[in-house]
Amino acid sequence: MTASVRLATYFHVHLISDSTGETLNAIIKAVCARFDNVTPIEHIYPLVRSLRQLERVMREIEEAPGVVIHTVVDRELRVELEAGCRALETPCLAALDPLTAALGRYLGAQLSTRIGAQHALDAEYFERIEALNYAIGHDDGQGGKDLEASDVVLVGVSRTSKTPTSIYLAHRGVRAANVPLAPGVPPPEALFHLKKPLVVGLLVSPERLLQIRRNRLLALKENRGTNYVDPELVREEIVAARRMFERQGWPVIDVTRRSVEETAAAVINLLNDRKLRAAGGAEGNP
Repeated sequence: MTASVRLATYFHVHLISDSTGETLNAIIKAVCARFDNVTPIEHIYPLVRSLRQLERVMREIEEAPGVVIHTVVDRELRVELEAGCRALETPCLAALDPLTAALGRYLGAQLSTRIGAQHALDAEYFERIEALNYAIGHDDGQGGKDLEASDVVLVGVSRTSKTPTSIYLAHRGVRAANVPLAPGVPPPEALFHLKKPLVVGLLVSPERLLQIRRNRLLALKENRGTNYVDPELVREEIVAARRMFERQGWPVIDVTRRSVEETAAAVINLLNDRKLRAAGGAEGNP
């Protein structure tokens, strides 16, 4: 008897925010990833800060019933939103309430009612913007003479997610540069003399790398034979990279089965471990 295949479940989810909506977008993606064959049809309503705006949102919810998730802070808007959802018999969830309530009890602190407080233009925000500019200016080996100003330098052969990982790290305030390893092209000499940055090697299995590169050529409609996807040469690239990482004593992350987010998290863990070791050494000094 053939096992039945569960068809994908599609549902409408209405994400209502009085700020940018980035928090809700991240939450719904993380939650839906926990379910198999579940695909949300997202309706995003950022910067909802008036009753008139909320009325328009409610009309759209009525036209496409589904789940409502919000991070609305204003008390009057919340009351109207929840009342409207009850009338439509639509589930309405305040995404951050359980966590903020638990932290409030633990800290004994009052909640802020300032709209968009999590996106205030503080020093941390400008640091992220600077980190993003740095990542763009130091992508794929650019700005080689300025690598010392980075927090981390990612090194790896082509198609090991160096660029997206650098950009993701920048959004976390980490100044990341990346340097490609290409056959016959030596990396910048400055890479081997860095003092401040953490240099991290990125590795991937030959099979996975071949698949990624072949898909890349298909996307570019490139049909000619090329060393770029020669199985033996690809293996040699990876072996050479691994040997370089070992000689230099650089930490290595295998990105074969990792998403960009997971690779970035692993890099941040390495940075945090390095800071802890440095702090421990400083405390041990007389």
